[in-house]
Amino acid sequence: MTASRRSYHYTRDQVYGFREAPKPQLPDYNTKQLENRADAANLVRFVTFYRQLGHRLAAVDPLAQSAPDPSAVYQLNPARYGLDVAATKLYPVDGILATGSLKQNTPKDEKWPLSHIIARLNNTYASAVGFEFQHLPNVSERRWCNELVETVYADRNIEVTVKKRALNLLSRSEVPTSLASLTSSLLKSCMCMLVQAFDHFMAKRFPQVKRYGLEGAESMMIVMDELFKLSAEANVKDVVVGMPHRGRLNLLTDLLKFSPKALFNKIKGNSEFPDGIPGAGDVLSHIAQSVDLEYTNAKAPVHVSLLHNPSHLEAINPVVAGKARAKQFDLLKSIAAGANSAPECDIGDRVLCVQLHGDSAFAGQGIVMETLALSNLPHYTCGGSIHLIVNNQIGYTTQAQNARSTIYSSDVGKIIDAPVIHVNADSPEDVAIATKIAFEYRNKFRKDVIIDLIAYRRMGHNELDEPAFTQPVMYKNIRGRRSVPKLYEEKLVNEGIVTPQEIEHIRLSYTSYLESELEASYDYVPEADTLKGKWSEMSVTKETVSKVDTGVDVATLKKIGIASVATHGLTPHSRLAKFHIAPRLAKIEAGTGLDWATCEALAFGSLLLENNNVRISGQDVGRGTFSQRHAMLVDQNDEHVVIPLNHIFETQGGKMEIANSNLSEFAVLGFEIGVSWENPNRLVIWEAQFGDFFNGAQIIIDTFLSSSESKWLRQTGLVMLLPHGYDGAGPEHSSCRIERFLQLTDAKFDYSDLTPDNCNIHVVYPTTPAQMFHVLRRQMVRNYRRPLVIAGPKTLLRHPAAVSNLEDMAPGTLFKTVIVDAPSPKTTKRVVFLSGKLYYDLVKERATKGLNESVALVRLEEISPFPWDDVKDILQEFPNAIEFLWVQEEPQNQGSYTFVAPRLVQILPEGSKLLYVGRKTLAVPATGIGSRYKAEQAAVIAGAFA
Repeated sequence: MTASRRSYHYTRDQVYGFREAPKPQLPDYNTKQLENRADAANLVRFVTFYRQLGHRLAAVDPLAQSAPDPSAVYQLNPARYGLDVAATKLYPVDGILATGSLKQNTPKDEKWPLSHIIARLNNTYASAVGFEFQHLPNVSERRWCNELVETVYADRNIEVTVKKRALNLLSRSEVPTSLASLTSSLLKSCMCMLVQAFDHFMAKRFPQVKRYGLEGAESMMIVMDELFKLSAEANVKDVVVGMPHRGRLNLLTDLLKFSPKALFNKIKGNSEFPDGIPGAGDVLSHIAQSVDLEYTNAKAPVHVSLLHNPSHLEAINPVVAGKARAKQFDLLKSIAAGANSAPECDIGDRVLCVQLHGDSAFAGQGIVMETLALSNLPHYTCGGSIHLIVNNQIGYTTQAQNARSTIYSSDVGKIIDAPVIHVNADSPEDVAIATKIAFEYRNKFRKDVIIDLIAYRRMGHNELDEPAFTQPVMYKNIRGRRSVPKLYEEKLVNEGIVTPQEIEHIRLSYTSYLESELEASYDYVPEADTLKGKWSEMSVTKETVSKVDTGVDVATLKKIGIASVATHGLTPHSRLAKFHIAPRLAKIEAGTGLDWATCEALAFGSLLLENNNVRISGQDVGRGTFSQRHAMLVDQNDEHVVIPLNHIFETQGGKMEIANSNLSEFAVLGFEIGVSWENPNRLVIWEAQFGDFFNGAQIIIDTFLSSSESKWLRQTGLVMLLPHGYDGAGPEHSSCRIERFLQLTDAKFDYSDLTPDNCNIHVVYPTTPAQMFHVLRRQMVRNYRRPLVIAGPKTLLRHPAAVSNLEDMAPGTLFKTVIVDAPSPKTTKRVVFLSGKLYYDLVKERATKGLNESVALVRLEEISPFPWDDVKDILQEFPNAIEFLWVQEEPQNQGSYTFVAPRLVQILPEGSKLLYVGRKTLAVPATGIGSRYKAEQAAVIAGAFA
């Protein structure tokens, strides 16, 4: 795809949510450089292959399980290019090899013998770091990487004293400040040593606890500290981090200021929440932290947020990316409003996304590839993520050859042309430089970059495992090795940088500190670390609120309705002008006959005017799967886009982002979870193309959507809009499997239970456009946030009877949990309970059969939390009713029946039974045989009145 086609639909000024990434371009070679390259063409080829394949010779494996074989990389034999190492010929290097510092170009007349050139190439590309960036499609990126690596890395200039930085890091662990004169080398040694000391302390004091320590990969801490330092120095305001279990406790306590006594309190089986705060809690390896870190050469602290994660590996990745993007967009908005003294910035300038991975998980989990695929999309980029693979060279007990089909676990990152830096974790200094190079690339090009930290795992998958059962040779090697901290300590002692006495003093001081924290943990009282900052106006609720006034002034609604189809000089498609724009304007003027798309637009527009942002994400959401929404209009001449609702008033506070996604559910839904976590004043909607497509994202639903507040006190107001309803579409396009969401709710089961119903998910199946209007507004009006699952319309989108009036959305109106259609309550003999679009079939059939006087239709618009009191009150209206039915389109083992029936029977008149009418149990949601579908549907409708 050409660059011009990639810019389809987007211009910087017209589409909210799109910020064009910077595209730095290096100038072409000058005349002299081109002459040098022509005169030494064979040398150019040789150098190019070294850049491309040098990583195959790099000593990046600390275990040296397979030594590099130069003969296998025949392209790096100079004789192949007619080059003689022993010859005294001098070659020009300007334009061929970078030999100066990054800010000082190679001298134009500089010439080197081939032996020096090869030594430089080996030192750069075949040492403890292996670089892969020759696959980058952009020549400017490749040249920039060449020059950066051949200067910054080849020179190995790491001895910059960072006394205050060392002091800050060590004092955070309460190590004596007398060691503030440490150089950067000693600081790296201390970091590794403190990691080891923490792991040893945990092993001694809590030998039966699975802590997933960092032994063997202690250099991970150097990467993280370097990233935080570089971010602070580059004026990055926020770093958002997602990581799995390995080394998490080390990062929390050694860098992110997480209180060891709070950790020990949790280990001893106590709650992480204060008394009176509801919550199930979570395990040690899912703890989160948010903290400000200060660094010497930075103007301001950098705020680091380590997000909660589930045990499902890599599922956190899109969540981190989504939160980072949302955080950046909030910052852009505040800067534009003058709330920040910094100049206007682009995506990635002020927020960095960091994702940590395991080697087997990175290569094996599909969510990795799905999240990578979002990285350069207009409404999903976060300005480039830095990926750190903590490569243990094993996954639980799975060897690398069984864990991936590629040479490196990082190879999957090449689907987005990400550069990869492999580095030996036994060399902390190389690790620090590799991190700097990765940061510089991401900061320059706003693209993802991967650090493959090749290490090992000294213990088993957890500390209670015996890894030698399955990897005896590997673990014989590991157990015979000195640790990374020990190796580096010896190096610095030999260089005269530090004495053994200083090192031992640091170690003993840190261990003493941990002992004091353990003692203090017996009196530790947890604090509620939630609902702060942007969330300070939200509350921890103890009872869900289903009824709240969500009406809007009718005059305002008319303005929104008119604005929702304003073209602003755009040339719309002729069919849209005739069948979408003109009819909506007429209906808005009349105030009647409003369809679903119109009422949805009114809800969105009203929220925008109340200073909320709206983001709707998913496949084809701008137009709508059923060509109903048209929230974005595309000019028929030049394809530029207008989002009319962003232009209701010039001064409106909120903006609407139409995020048409790629063909992903898992990553996109996870991304939207992250967006929803950042700011409660943003209505975030994920719409499935068809309702059942959500199941590709089941892990996100199970581990984040339904449980984040219970596990972590982390609220989300995410809306899942899932088109649902039986219309002959077959097994995969008929049902949103509403029963699965109902199973995930913790709605009260027993009516006699007097405790408040504090349900974790709202599940609704609205039957009128006004109901959709109210339920969307309700999400933002309340002082707390809960997920909302909407079984949305398909055929009802254009059903002539499924319309509403402006008065249905006027002040004083609200979402109705139950809607009763009973022409004659006193003479009603049969009460039919149901949900959704089936109502329109039943009301028609009831009239046809002349049963209006004897049959009442009661629609449950909100199924979870179950509307106990509303249903009970309604039943009082039918004193002569003797039959009570639940009717549904779905099979008996699906739909709402299994959720509703055991609750409904508790409040029916004494002695009454609830009869079921619907399809029989079925292995699939619906038949794919047209004639059978019609017969089944007719039987359901007839059964309601039999």
